[in-house]
Amino acid sequence: MLTTTTTRVLEPRELDAALAVLDRDPVANAFVAARVQVAGLDPWRLGGEMWGWYAAGRLEALCYAGANLVPICAGPEAVRGFADRARRAGRRCSSIVGPAEPVARLWSLLEPSWGPAREVRSHQPLMVTTSLPADIPPDPLVRRIRKDEIDTVMPACIAMFTEEVGVSPLAGDGGLLYQARVAELVGTGRSFARIENGRVVFKAEIGAATPKACQIQGVWVDPEYRGRGLSETGMAAVLRYALSEVAPVASLYVNDYNTPARAAYRRVGFHEVGAFMSVLF
Repeated sequence: MLTTTTTRVLEPRELDAALAVLDRDPVANAFVAARVQVAGLDPWRLGGEMWGWYAAGRLEALCYAGANLVPICAGPEAVRGFADRARRAGRRCSSIVGPAEPVARLWSLLEPSWGPAREVRSHQPLMVTTSLPADIPPDPLVRRIRKDEIDTVMPACIAMFTEEVGVSPLAGDGGLLYQARVAELVGTGRSFARIENGRVVFKAEIGAATPKACQIQGVWVDPEYRGRGLSETGMAAVLRYALSEVAPVASLYVNDYNTPARAAYRRVGFHEVGAFMSVLF
């Protein structure tokens, strides 16, 4: 019997089916699931299209195609379908990111037409925790950033992004989209920092949040304050908020070569459950 497959843009009426796919791995899919739960599948509100891969008429895999290209629950056949569609559309994203195996397959198919990439980070450990560390007290000075403190936290956000990604978020549109994203996180109470004398010395955000899992991002310590344990106590403080007020599982992913950060995350209770991969343009 022949099995028919197809790839197309999802329609708003398929929201429940999309959420069911995303729910197969709430941790790995937290970033996209959070956007879909808020915006639905309308491309304008979602900030991109949601592609679906169907086998015998059943939705089996997704691919978010916006500022990032993110394959979701995608096996080899689904990846080929998404690669064909992405190749026809041309590159519109600034990165491909997601679970390492499907991203590696997707990039191998797209590299001949989309390459070269600016950088490929092939192994980024995905780490999770469900509890606060027993032996690291939360930093009492780490708190939510107020809306009137956006100008205070913005330089630290820009420094973190530039250090992490290798390019300034102010490039291109002058930073309008990035500043809007920072303002969104502050406005929703998901931006945290320790501020001393008007200067951010530690910061982190809960970048994605669903009822089942949240993803911590943007962890940064001022270079002059590194080596003092602020990342551990600061993360413990952010986890206190995340696990008590947001979701029962907190996750993050980190570059495999960032040995100090991986060690700090392990000390506050994170453990590896998989790996992401990022292709940066």
